Amino acid sequence: MRDLADVRSWLCDMDGVLIKDGAMIAGADEFLDRLRATGREYLILTNNSLFTPRQLSEDLSTMGLDVPADRMWTSALALAQFVSSQRPGGSAFVIGRESIHDALANVGYREDANRPDYVVLGETMEYSYDDFATAIRLVAAGSHFVSTNPEPNGPSIEGSLPGCGAMSAVIESATGVTPYIVGKPNSVMIREAMSVIEAATDSTVMVGDRMETDILAGVDAGVRTLLVLSGANIVADAQRYPYQPSRVATSVAELIEEL
Repeated sequence: MRDLADVRSWLCDMDGVLIKDGAMIAGADEFLDRLRATGREYLILTNNSLFTPRQLSEDLSTMGLDVPADRMWTSALALAQFVSSQRPGGSAFVIGRESIHDALANVGYREDANRPDYVVLGETMEYSYDDFATAIRLVAAGSHFVSTNPEPNGPSIEGSLPGCGAMSAVIESATGVTPYIVGKPNSVMIREAMSVIEAATDSTVMVGDRMETDILAGVDAGVRTLLVLSGANIVADAQRYPYQPSRVATSVAELIEEL
């Protein structure tokens, strides 16, 4: 994929593609400006379900990136869209921060701690034993178990913190029920994002820095994929996988002049 002229819709991961270690990756602002100037549609995708689109937009702004809230697509939004498509107007018992509660409310879901359709697990810094005990009882009783993202840990100044993947393992271990994970590498998150911006498969690219999430999700969704080396993976990492990106670039800055 050397020619980007026919790529009209861009799905871009956030961490490792636009930002890294709390700072903008060089050229990311110019890359986004170029997408807008050339009339290309885009969404910024993140498996991080801790924050609302508005909060993420404000955070990116402090790093010099202009990304409106309606251009953010989070795993919390993807999960809400998924359960709404499966059981419109349903109910859920929710463990997670404001972001997942808001996303579910916005698709008409009500919260229920007695007989919900779903037990929903998102990221939070305030995991509660009582909440997990309730979730385990509900899943054991037949509520469907879904989670926002698979990451077992996340970074902090002090070191790694338990992520959604690790916490979902608690419920899975106690119930024997594996959660349906909506975030990348699930291609559902990609297809939903494409629907938001009315993107066509043959003119869409997924840009990411991780083969096992971003690129796999794009491959499974049937779109072109572009691995940038500004984040988690290097070329040698990519070569280990049976699926390959359509293209590898040093960073999004490399793409600006081609748009």
